[in-house]
Amino acid sequence: MPDDEQGQGAFTAATGRDLENDQGKPRYLNYQRELIGRHCGRSVLEVGAGLGEFADGFTGLDRYVVTDVDPDAVERMKKRFADRSEVEVCQFDIDGQVPLADPVESLIAINVLEHIEDDVEALRCLSKSVTSSGNIVLFVPGYQQLYGEFDRKVGHYRRYTPATVTAAAEGAGLTVEVARPVNFLGAFAWWAAVRKGGAGAPNPKLVSIYDRFVVPVTKAIEKGVKVPFGQSVLCVARKNAG
Repeated sequence: MPDDEQGQGAFTAATGRDLENDQGKPRYLNYQRELIGRHCGRSVLEVGAGLGEFADGFTGLDRYVVTDVDPDAVERMKKRFADRSEVEVCQFDIDGQVPLADPVESLIAINVLEHIEDDVEALRCLSKSVTSSGNIVLFVPGYQQLYGEFDRKVGHYRRYTPATVTAAAEGAGLTVEVARPVNFLGAFAWWAAVRKGGAGAPNPKLVSIYDRFVVPVTKAIEKGVKVPFGQSVLCVARKNAG
């Protein structure tokens, strides 16, 4: 684990938000939980959890380790989850160089991998915190055509396709079970706001409108249609036994 000073300010640098700014997007967070939760075991490590917004509504686990490299974000999460006995909060670097002493069945990384230059090595290290035959669930920004000023500002090395995230996972010795685009309509909204519009930070009013009106339609579309692209890519990769 890193020293307390290490990672100071990392949350703001990686998200463009300050530590007081929980994003008002409950529908989108529930959408993420539905996509990710079905692939998780009973014990979970979430790396780069930030303020714990995803974890806040992700319940029913035996053990849930929520982490961030930013010590101030970690302190915020300790207060947030003080009444949830299954939740452990600790500081943890997303490069995975120091694995958990007690591995988990599943590791979640939401909008994390794109911040790491050597993503293959990071996945190889992170897999050490997962039990034999456990899995890693990745939710990453999709498609380089959508790369814009916001991506540059928050330190994204890349956006992924199903093929490129599969290549990274397989390069780390993992077996990919799922790799598909998600958040179909979000890709159009992102293109308009960030790629075409040049936005360098989330607009709270637009985020609220998107969450209220666009997310429910996206969910309905994706229940019945295999979408060709999306704002994000979901990847589920299994750790090989042995």
